[in-house]
Amino acid sequence: MEQQLIYMTIEQEIKNFEKHLLFKDGTEGITIKGHCENIKRMLKQVQINPSVQQIEDYVLKLYEKKYSYNHTVNNLVAIEKYARFKGKEARFARPKKPKKLIVGFLTESEVSRIISSSRNIREKSILVLISYTGLRNQELCDLKVSDLDLGDNLVRVLKGKNSKERVVNMSGECTKILLKYLSEFPREESDYLFTSLKHNNKYRTWDLRKLVKVVAKRTNINKRIYPHLFRHSLASNLLNRGAGILTIKEQLGHSDLSSTLIYLQSCPQRAKCEYDYFKPSYV
Repeated sequence: MEQQLIYMTIEQEIKNFEKHLLFKDGTEGITIKGHCENIKRMLKQVQINPSVQQIEDYVLKLYEKKYSYNHTVNNLVAIEKYARFKGKEARFARPKKPKKLIVGFLTESEVSRIISSSRNIREKSILVLISYTGLRNQELCDLKVSDLDLGDNLVRVLKGKNSKERVVNMSGECTKILLKYLSEFPREESDYLFTSLKHNNKYRTWDLRKLVKVVAKRTNINKRIYPHLFRHSLASNLLNRGAGILTIKEQLGHSDLSSTLIYLQSCPQRAKCEYDYFKPSYV
């Protein structure tokens, strides 16, 4: 009974924190969910309205467990916001971000094999769209028909990461496939571009991951294939074809050039090709 009461108290605390993030802090929905999950884990180990000392002890345990950089930083941000919500001041130094390389991306022929393994126009449309645009999972699920500019082969992303809006390119081949999809699945301008088949609900990131997994399995490509890999693969394949780093940055919607430079560091053959092309003729 006592344990149940504690659980109910935590749930109410999380609801209050959620309202604070939404109305006072201006945090976006998916970020609010992440922050609340992180704080719920903390509150199960410390009391409601913990002291600064208790918060610092919890953070120390986070560091000791050597979680990934993103997991640690996301927790620190959530804890700092929760502390302010409770009228306390808690600031924590961020761990040094590790340098990472993008490995195992899909080659052009592998992406082509996956798209060719589609069994209907709906599957094909989803796959060509993430392949040619590099949209994030949630960005694709949020797309509406009105976001497509099929005349100029453009896609407007209105709910990008950190609420940023941008316009991205897609190929003419992608546009032709989308036109065929819309002729077989007619939709109003205000409708979501992709919905579930059974109930016509908004497409979810879980639906996208499942579709990619199912179609990729038909190809027997010996790699772990998931939706975000198509984003990495677009950047890498554009780079290998000679695209400029700023073009790739704008296509992917990176706010910081350092995020895009990871692809350059992950493709040493591109640097070698550029060197061979531009090297001076001394002898």
